[in-house]
Parts: sequence; structure tokens; C-alpha cells
Amino acid sequence: MDDDGERASGRQGHRDGWTGEEVRWRQDGRQPHQPLLIRASPREPRAAVLLLHGGQEDGLGRPMPLNPPALRMRPFARAIGRRTAGYGVALGEVRYRHRGWNGSRADAVPDARAAIEEFAAAVGPVPLILVGHSMGARAALRLGGHPGVRAVIGLAPWCPEDEPVTHLAGASVVLVHSDRDRITNPAGSLRFAVRAREAGAEVCRLVVPGSDHAMLRRAGVWHTLAAGLVAGFLGIGELPPHVVRALAGPVGETGGSGLSCRV
Repeated sequence: MDDDGERASGRQGHRDGWTGEEVRWRQDGRQPHQPLLIRASPREPRAAVLLLHGGQEDGLGRPMPLNPPALRMRPFARAIGRRTAGYGVALGEVRYRHRGWNGSRADAVPDARAAIEEFAAAVGPVPLILVGHSMGARAALRLGGHPGVRAVIGLAPWCPEDEPVTHLAGASVVLVHSDRDRITNPAGSLRFAVRAREAGAEVCRLVVPGSDHAMLRRAGVWHTLAAGLVAGFLGIGELPPHVVRALAGPVGETGGSGLSCRV
């Protein structure tokens, strides 16, 4: 989640199966919500990458047109685009109805699922990599067992203690966190990685020392690492050796240190 200082309140009403938001769209002539924005669509797609930006813990308002959490993912899109150029990789972004996760509603998840399905319809049954930040990483992890998902890359992920992991059995997951993150707990992502490994996932956690939740300090490390992970999981390049070692590392008796390393 992102601490953007904005909150929204009030629940949407319903009419004839429409949400209050959709009623307003129809009344003022706007189109219903589109969960997917395709940024790059090669003529013959061979793979796809879906970016999921962050949000808030709570917030029922619509994201702003110039949404800072979404803008934060643009450098990642450019880095991934450069690293995968010429390999037929489509690139898309999720668009949420609401700014927040909103407790048991988990509002980001159905939007992300709809974007995955729309993306698959557009590019065909190609391998898909999910790259999510903060709240978007939590949504990506929830959907890591979706058919067609090759791997999940979670940046500064929001990993509550009760976040489910059993659906990730057999999935490939890399979590990347700063040791100075003050918004999402770095210790939480390590505990999540340990639980996911015990549930049968191929998972590791990478630590970016001295950075922050917004990934602005040492930004180049984040961008290069994310692009390299995407390329590695798609077979375009090799995964970094330290990532390979961490993915295979033992959980051990030290709180999962075998599956976590610094970059």
C-alpha cells in the first residue's frame, strides 16, 4: 500500500445489479471501468507482463487521473520494455476501481483478475509475469496461482500475517524489499516467504539496503533487478546467480535466512 495521504469514505450503492459507480458512469456518459491498460502489444506476442501499482489500506474513492502510485511504475515499465525488446513481450497495467484494499473486500483482487483475463484474451495463452508494488504486490500474490501466471515479482510487498499462501504451491515468487521500508514491514515479507516455501512455492526474498518504500532511493537497482527477473523467468536471460541460490536455499532454523539475500 502507498501512504499518499488521501482517504475516501462512503460505500457505493447498488441498482439493478450495477454499482453506484457504474450508475454514475451511465448517467454522465462515461464508459464503465476498464481494468486493463495495454502499454505495448507486439504483433506476435510470446509473453506478457502485467504491472500492478500500489494503493491504500482503505479508500473507496476512485484513483486520481494522475495517480502517483501508478506513475511510480512507469520507470519499471520502461526498464522491462528495454530488457525484453525484440522478444514479443506485451506490457499492461492494472487499473483499480478504488484506491484501497478495504479489508475483506480486497477490492484490488477482482480488478487484477479481470485485467489478467482481459490480457489473456488480447494476447493469447502466453506466459504471464505479474509485477506488483505494495498493495499491488499483495493482489499479485493472491493471483499467483492463476492459470498462465509464470511468476510473481512483489516489490515492497504488503504481506499481513494472515495472508494466504497455499494457492502458491508450485508457483515462482520473488519478493524485493528495502530494509528501511516504513510503510510495509520487511520482516513480514520474509515471514510470508517462509510460509510460502513451506506450502510448496519456489520463493525467495531480496533486500535492497538503504532504500525506501517508494523505491526512489537506489531506484536504478530496483528497475534493473525487476527487468532482470522478468527476463530470467521468461527465458530471455539468466536469473542472477544470487537469486538462483536464494530460490533453492533452505528455510533452516534462522527464520528463513537461506531464502533471503541482499542485492
